[in-house]
Amino acid sequence: MRKRKLLIVGCSLFGAALLCNAAETDAGDVDSVRAALEKWVESRKVISQEQREWALGQEMLNERIELVQQEIDSLKEKISDAEKSISEADKKRDGLVEENEELKKASVVLGETIMTLEQTAVKLLGKLPDPIRERVMPLSQRIPEDVKEPKLSLAERFQNIIGVLNEVNKFSREITVTSEVRSLPDGSSAEVTVMYLGIGQAYYASADGTFSGTGTSSSDGWIWAEDNSIAADILQAIAILKNEQIASFVQLPVEVK
Repeated sequence: MRKRKLLIVGCSLFGAALLCNAAETDAGDVDSVRAALEKWVESRKVISQEQREWALGQEMLNERIELVQQEIDSLKEKISDAEKSISEADKKRDGLVEENEELKKASVVLGETIMTLEQTAVKLLGKLPDPIRERVMPLSQRIPEDVKEPKLSLAERFQNIIGVLNEVNKFSREITVTSEVRSLPDGSSAEVTVMYLGIGQAYYASADGTFSGTGTSSSDGWIWAEDNSIAADILQAIAILKNEQIASFVQLPVEVK
């Protein structure tokens, strides 16, 4: 820029010098004066052209600087957004890690709970009558023998136990009549009809009323006791339950523990 100013000043002085020289020359030397003026005018044109080009170049340079600055600002904003996203992602990751640790702790507690339930269910199955044991067998067979090294997931194990307990609870609230083969004191066996009152008491009798008895649950399984004196009452109660006789009061022995 300083060089251009010096050029402008130099050209101006040169033009003035030409005018002074032209004034001192002979008035008749018109061609020399004209030539000097033309050179001075041409110099002014060159100076004006350079000034315009310089102004245009400066404007373009300013626009480029502004554009670059906008790009810089945009990049800074993107970097700031990226840093915020990274910070939020770190927070979410920390939250997920913490949640995962909580789930692991809960899983340990659930594992201990289901293990206790499975052990209790196995003991309970040994005290249940045959009909309900057969009913829940598809589920009870899935209970792991080694509860410390199960092959099923916690969810599957919970489903099995819940299924078993639901069926047992349903059976315990019902009166169930079924046919079974019962061993007799003389070593023979006979088909009898058994009436279960839930999972605690049962009565059986042969169709002809020859054999009858009671059954009760114990810690070692079911205990069956022969009592042929109540055969008629048992058959009457079973007939009423099947709607084969009119409802009436039937007295049967009950063992309360």
